[in-house]
Amino acid sequence: MNTSNKTMWITRTGALIAVLIVWQMFMGSATGNNQLIVGSGVNLILAIAVMTGGLWSGVAVGMLSPVFARFLGIGPLWAIVPVIMVGNFAFAVLWHFIGNAKIGNKELYAHVLAAFSAAFVKFLVISFGVSRVVIPMFLDITEFQANALSNVFGIPQLVTASIGGAAACMILPFLKNALGKK
Repeated sequence: MNTSNKTMWITRTGALIAVLIVWQMFMGSATGNNQLIVGSGVNLILAIAVMTGGLWSGVAVGMLSPVFARFLGIGPLWAIVPVIMVGNFAFAVLWHFIGNAKIGNKELYAHVLAAFSAAFVKFLVISFGVSRVVIPMFLDITEFQANALSNVFGIPQLVTASIGGAAACMILPFLKNALGKK
């Protein structure tokens, strides 16, 4: 990567991280930390980061997202932050490799497949990580609290990742055209 490309990558990644923080901060407070709205937007930003800035841009956004959310008071317990990081990493990797493929010579097909496969894998990683690793190994909570926490980091993760991915499928063709990316 030459200096111009490095500068562009840093600029684009930094701008997307700023958008992520603003989204989490303002939508978190405006919606009472509504997971459906905040999480869907975070997943949209993550997919856009991968598809416009590359895999490592998406990974950077995905790794920082739960940390900023925690600092903003809308994120999970610190014990859950690494699990979300791994889920976001998986989401970014799948979006990168599937989303950049050509399926039937149609970019949209690849984006749709990337959106829903990445959402499903992210859901599996986070759901398993929270319910089978974090809760039994790191948290001393009641069974009721464990069930509630498992529910929050279960199906809602699939839903928000799917919504964010679907929104990315609609936005990416216009965004790539505006950025001059093929």
